Amino acid sequence: MKKEVGHNFLAKLGKKRLRPGGTAATDWLIRQVHLGQDTQVLEVACNMCTTAIQLASQYRCRITGVDMDARALDKARQRIEAAGLADYITVQQANALKLPFADESFDLVINEAMLTMLNQNAKEKAVAEYCRVLKPGGILLTHDITYVKADLAEQLEELRRTIHVQVEPLQVQRWESLFHHAGFAQVTHHAGPMSLMSIRGMIRDEGLLGALRIIRNGLRSENRQQFQQMFRFFNGPGRDLNYIAVCSRKGEAGAS
Repeated sequence: MKKEVGHNFLAKLGKKRLRPGGTAATDWLIRQVHLGQDTQVLEVACNMCTTAIQLASQYRCRITGVDMDARALDKARQRIEAAGLADYITVQQANALKLPFADESFDLVINEAMLTMLNQNAKEKAVAEYCRVLKPGGILLTHDITYVKADLAEQLEELRRTIHVQVEPLQVQRWESLFHHAGFAQVTHHAGPMSLMSIRGMIRDEGLLGALRIIRNGLRSENRQQFQQMFRFFNGPGRDLNYIAVCSRKGEAGAS
């Protein structure tokens, strides 16, 4: 049986919140910034634009979303049109390691659940790009996976086997160092238990009916094996993994 990348598999089941900390982490990030109609936002790895649609609906800010997945971008365009937000959100295919934007173009960069999927060298390149395209004093909001215990080698290997991605999450101090070294002057974070596959987390993130729909789809014969594997991991050995939400402010002098 063909195994799919974890977030693509969950999206197929109907999950819209594909981030490790769900709405709790995303909402914490949003509370760290002041958004308005003049705010220029870049969302990297926007996927289906769930966060972008939320922000544009609430604040009418201008958002550019980029992702490498053409199919996700097609779904994003459909959802943007359905929400009546085509005047506020545009999306395009682009590589986070080489963003097609001029220096100091954005007030805010959002990047959820992508840096974990990159090796250390690629992480550094991506964060340097985010710093480059931010205006002096601009803010980077990130949302990824972290852990406290140092002896999680077996769990991390099982995570990679479970979601079929060579993820490299970092401990909290290493996440903070990544942003400081890229030129961010202020770095603050919030961490907590992952909600991606917990029953309570799915109900909070997707609503009761949405959670029931995901579980029903996951238990269909063609999906059951991978769904059960992911559910067992994230509610078993994966409970030692946490989400981390980080707010990093670029220095006013524009160092990068």
